[in-house]
Amino acid sequence: MQTILGASGQIGEELARALKRDFTDDIRLVSRNPRKVNDTDQLIAADLLDPEQTMRAVQGSEVVYLTAGLPMDTRLWVEQWPVIMRNVIEACAAHGTRLVFFDNTYMYPQTAEAQTEDMRFAPNGEKGRVRAAIANDLLTAMAQNRLTAMICRAPEFYGPGKTQSITNSAILDPLRQGKTARVLLRDDTLRSLIFTPDASRAMALLGNTPDAFGHTWHLPCDDHRLTYGDFIGLAAETFGTEPRHSVLKHWQLRLAGLVRPAIRDAAELLPRYAADNIFVSDKFKARFPDFRVTSFAEGLAQIKLG
Repeated sequence: MQTILGASGQIGEELARALKRDFTDDIRLVSRNPRKVNDTDQLIAADLLDPEQTMRAVQGSEVVYLTAGLPMDTRLWVEQWPVIMRNVIEACAAHGTRLVFFDNTYMYPQTAEAQTEDMRFAPNGEKGRVRAAIANDLLTAMAQNRLTAMICRAPEFYGPGKTQSITNSAILDPLRQGKTARVLLRDDTLRSLIFTPDASRAMALLGNTPDAFGHTWHLPCDDHRLTYGDFIGLAAETFGTEPRHSVLKHWQLRLAGLVRPAIRDAAELLPRYAADNIFVSDKFKARFPDFRVTSFAEGLAQIKLG
C-alpha cells in the first residue's frame, strides 16, 4: 500500500496517476474529503491535525507521501504545520512506514546563489521559519533512526489543472484569457520553475527507489531558465494571445496588501523575485539519467490543451 496524505491538490492527484501508471494499483488517498483519481484507489477521510486520524490513515502503508498544503495564511502555517509534521512522523514511526515529504524552498536564502540540497537555511519571515523548523524536525527524526524518510524539494510551480502558484495565477491564467499578466518586482531575472506533473512523476520514482531514502532531493526542472519576460513571450505565443504584462513595484504590492490578506501574507517571499532563482537538480538527474524533464515549451503546450 502506498498512501498520499493531502491527496486533493494538483501534486497529490498527479502523484496518484504516476504511481498507478508506473508502480502499483494499491494506492490510498487521504484528505478531509478525498476523491478517487484512479478507479482502484482506496479513500480515507482524515484530518492530519488529529493524531489518531493520522495514525489510522497511515496504518498498513509501506510508503507514505506527505503532499498536504495550507492556504497562504501565516497564522495557519505557524499553528498547524508543526502539528501535521509531528503527527505524520509519529504515525510513520509507529507503523514502520517510509515517508516521502514534499517540501518547498521557503527556508532558503532569497538570493541569486545556486540552490543545492546542501543549501543553508536562512528564512525570511514566519512562513520560511516554520518550513525550516518542520524540515529540521524530520531530519532530526531521521538522524535518530525513528523512521526512514526523504525530503523532496521543489521551487515554484507551473502546470495544468488546479495548479496553485503565483506563476499560474498572475501570469498564465491572465494570458490564457487574453488579459495582462502581472509580474512581481522584475521581469528580467531568471526563474526556476517546476512543471507539476514532473514533480509528481519524480516523487513517485524516488518513493519506489529504496536507496533514495535518507536523502534530500531537489526535484528536476528545465535548466534552460527563462526570465519572466521571456516566459511570458513563449506562453503568449503558445496560447495565441498578446504578450502583455505589467511589473508590480514594492509600493504597489504594499498598498494591495493593506486590503488583500493573501498579498500581505506573501510579502516575505518578494525578495526571491528581485534576484535570479537558480534551483539546481543535478543530483536527481545524475541518479536518474533516463528521466525526461518537460521543457517550458512542452509544458505550456500541455497547459494550453487544458
